[in-house]
Amino acid sequence: MFPIVPPTGPFLIKTSIFGFPLEVRWYGVLIIGGAMIAAWVASKRADRRGYNPEDVWNLLLLGLVLGILCARIYYVAFQWELYAGRPFLEIINPQGGGLAIHGAIIGAVIATVIYTRIQKLPLIEWIDICLPTMLIGQSIGRWGNFFNQEAYGRPTTLPFGVQIEEQYRQDPFRDMQQYPPETLFHATFLYESIWNIAGFGLIIWLEKRLKGWWRTGDSALMYAIVYGAGRFWIEGLRIDSLCVVGTGGDCAGTWRIAQVMSLVLFLGSILFMILNHRRQLWANEIAERSGVVPIPWSVAHPEGSGSSRSKQNQTDTEPKDKDESESASESESSADSNSADSGD
Repeated sequence: MFPIVPPTGPFLIKTSIFGFPLEVRWYGVLIIGGAMIAAWVASKRADRRGYNPEDVWNLLLLGLVLGILCARIYYVAFQWELYAGRPFLEIINPQGGGLAIHGAIIGAVIATVIYTRIQKLPLIEWIDICLPTMLIGQSIGRWGNFFNQEAYGRPTTLPFGVQIEEQYRQDPFRDMQQYPPETLFHATFLYESIWNIAGFGLIIWLEKRLKGWWRTGDSALMYAIVYGAGRFWIEGLRIDSLCVVGTGGDCAGTWRIAQVMSLVLFLGSILFMILNHRRQLWANEIAERSGVVPIPWSVAHPEGSGSSRSKQNQTDTEPKDKDESESASESESSADSNSADSGD
């Protein structure tokens, strides 16, 4: 047996300074750290497509605010019977748990819509750039569930699993006689972490392998397909799911909300991908299939100045135009010389 044993307590730092408490949770560190690593990867993707990578970092700030806000609203909305009548600060405080990733995805998309509209950037292409990298952030952020000893699955007979302390267990698994301390539970955080990082690798591979077939919007749709499929089967193992009616257990007699949303993501994205390949090619897709690719922003603007996107093939066309102009001038000079000779 290979037990995965969480550290004692969810805190990275828990102390006081001049009498004021200072607490830093692993969950928050991993969520923010995962988001920053995802943004760094997205900035490289933006740069290769000729966009200013700074736009990614600006978008991250808005995305974090709206992502956390929508994740909390989503969770509370489906748990309203638990929060009705409670103080407003308690309702919006996520420290006691209660952030739903599907709500965070909605918030991230809203942030992208707002930012691209303000900056006059192409929405679909920017969703293509950023959304797949969320798999990296989600993969890292899931380890916060490990430190919190939450979002685990039912007991497993696999040779490995996560051990959960009594105070973090849900009924009926708090019965330490039937489920002793060494009981192993499905490490669903680990399953999803591995699935997400593998899913990101798959999308990158498909972008390169199917370059002539891949269209703008396909990467974002593939994110929804990959995440939807993974979350659907992993959610079926959990014992603390949000249910259409109530929370926890196996959602007997009702549906798991995350599975419903994941199924909608999965099937809807397949449908939209089919439709995406039936539309006419956009101008940037025609250009790319003709061998015209954007100059990386960092190459076109080594000093960090310039427009949001570099001009396509600017360095290739300028010398060509110059040569053609010189050739035309030489032809005109030759023609004038011949005319003068004939007149004599």
